[in-house]
Amino acid sequence: MTLFQSILIAIIEGLTEFLPISSTGHMILASAAMGIHEDEFVKTFEVFIQLGAILAIALMYIKRFFRSLDIYFKLITAFLPTAVVGLLAYDFIKGYLFNPIVVSVSLILGGIILILIDKKVVARESTLAEVEDMSYKNAFFIGLCQCLSMVPGTSRAAATIIGGVFNGLDKKQATEFSFLLAVPTMMAAGGYDLIKSDLAFDQAQLIMLAVGFVVAFISAWIAVKLFLKYVSNHGFTAFGWYRIALGILFLIFMWGTDLG
Repeated sequence: MTLFQSILIAIIEGLTEFLPISSTGHMILASAAMGIHEDEFVKTFEVFIQLGAILAIALMYIKRFFRSLDIYFKLITAFLPTAVVGLLAYDFIKGYLFNPIVVSVSLILGGIILILIDKKVVARESTLAEVEDMSYKNAFFIGLCQCLSMVPGTSRAAATIIGGVFNGLDKKQATEFSFLLAVPTMMAAGGYDLIKSDLAFDQAQLIMLAVGFVVAFISAWIAVKLFLKYVSNHGFTAFGWYRIALGILFLIFMWGTDLG
């Protein structure tokens, strides 16, 4: 992987991590298109740029984390299903599901669900003043939905936003809880990946890690600000159609280049 390629991957990560369009799917597909092979450094680089993106959310919502202990209890409740399933299924997911075909199919199916959700459910108004006011049962359900995002291409953001909307949150509340839940989820996943990785790098690789971290942080900050503004006034239909189009595009791409 070259420095230029690493910057492109970091931008993709930052722009897509918190949108319901699958950052992992985009990175897998982009890596395949650019001919980037999955070695130990690339795996570690992906963890670093994810941590850069999550730092943007942590700083953006830092006041929310110190406002009430209740949000911590709800986040822990939502995080537990993912932690259990992730530990049990980690090797299977990494070994068998990280391929362009799975990503493409997941993108298409997730896009269809987003469109249906937008038309049937998202018009409801929330009865909650803040996301912290949701029940522990609802928080746990959102956590179960997040488990589905372990399938590459599904999108952690899409799964949790859909779970939140189904449980009575409005569009903005569901999106914000998805952002907040990303902090413990991605920190735990990133930490686990780093423990299992080889942390010996040369100077060029260290530069790529540092640049990628910063680029992902900036890209994520911009993307989250714009996404929140958009989702407050619109639904998720546009993202659903985008997922479907991208999934079909890459199925065609793989068929033509034998990437599958």
